[in-house]
Amino acid sequence: MHILVLGSGGREDALSWRLSQSPSCDKLVCAPGNPGMARWADRLAAIDPCDADAVIALAREEAIDLVVVGPEAPLVAGVADRLRDEGIATLGPSAAAAQLEGSKGFTKDLCARANIPTAGYERTASQAAALAALDRFGAPVVVKADGLAAGKGVTVAMTREEAEEAIREAGDAPLVIEEFLEGEEASLFAFVAGREVRFIASAQDHKRVGEGDTGPNTGGMGAYSPAPVLTDALRDRAMDEIVRPTAETLADEGTPFNGILYAGLMLTADGPKLIEYNVRFGDPECQVVMPRIEGDFAEMCLAVAEGELADLEILLEDAHVMTVVVAADGYPGTPRTGGAISGIEEAEEDGAIVFQAGTAEKDGELVASGGRVLAVTAAGGTLAEARDAAYAALGKIDYVDGFARRDIGWRELERAAG
Repeated sequence: MHILVLGSGGREDALSWRLSQSPSCDKLVCAPGNPGMARWADRLAAIDPCDADAVIALAREEAIDLVVVGPEAPLVAGVADRLRDEGIATLGPSAAAAQLEGSKGFTKDLCARANIPTAGYERTASQAAALAALDRFGAPVVVKADGLAAGKGVTVAMTREEAEEAIREAGDAPLVIEEFLEGEEASLFAFVAGREVRFIASAQDHKRVGEGDTGPNTGGMGAYSPAPVLTDALRDRAMDEIVRPTAETLADEGTPFNGILYAGLMLTADGPKLIEYNVRFGDPECQVVMPRIEGDFAEMCLAVAEGELADLEILLEDAHVMTVVVAADGYPGTPRTGGAISGIEEAEEDGAIVFQAGTAEKDGELVASGGRVLAVTAAGGTLAEARDAAYAALGKIDYVDGFARRDIGWRELERAAG
């Protein structure tokens, strides 16, 4: 099988690593890729993943059998539609179904139609309307950008003043003002093909930049899988009450979903409620899910792309995996790029994997080129063992312009310690 992976981040590095290990993968092409992905790929192609014409031309040139779309932007832009129109199997939803991520308001309205448990909300189209909505919700309250925001378009405002500031910063952009939910967050990943759904794995990530989950939101500073807080019973409820009704509603309305559905859940006293959907693997959650999947992952992806879930079996390794994100100084503001990075080979000597995200090669050395730079990933029999292995590997990396949180997994580790 010839496989094309679209994207250039840590998520796509993890996908490429796992796909390259699949017995059915004969050739792997990544576009545009990054220096880490070059370790697994037969070729990197410097094209824009949102340029459907360029993607189709590359797929034809390389006789691609399966395209795996990593990030959300090409999906919202309709690249998967164009590929399927050309008869190329593609793991990723149509632009219409990708509105689950492309528009928070679209998802909230779907939840209302399908009676899916979620927070109360109001969609607003002006600053004045958003400020007026605060009178009905009070504080704390959640302010969400309606469109794509690279994981950073959400403000959990504990005071009215914080909420008003977030609304004023957004101007007259469409927003969703949402009820604040009490509970712990967890991520659930599922394969979806029309009305068929299959649970893949659970994870928890750390969105905030500072230790103790403080400071501004980021794209994610670390994650671990599985998430024990999402028990089997809660997982089944989430699949039955949230994921399955979503798939069925989209199919009923003529926009069936095909690909990866990522449900961000709040585990409330009343059960799991949907916070938001993403229409692809999370980043950095993908980096902890990929090492747990057993079997031929490429064949699994092809089965989903072709809508053949009936016989799909997903086996997970009985292990805990943690990833620690190394970010450039200044992130999530303006990151300091250009800093040299070394020690990755030494970090991987004891079984850890260092997935690359914001990296580039310059004058023969690896340098930082973005905000989130590396995802240092390791497995263990317990979460504590995975943590120790990940931080031991991190300690071997030389990158003076970067930083990492030292407390990834702290809540679950405290629970496990009693």
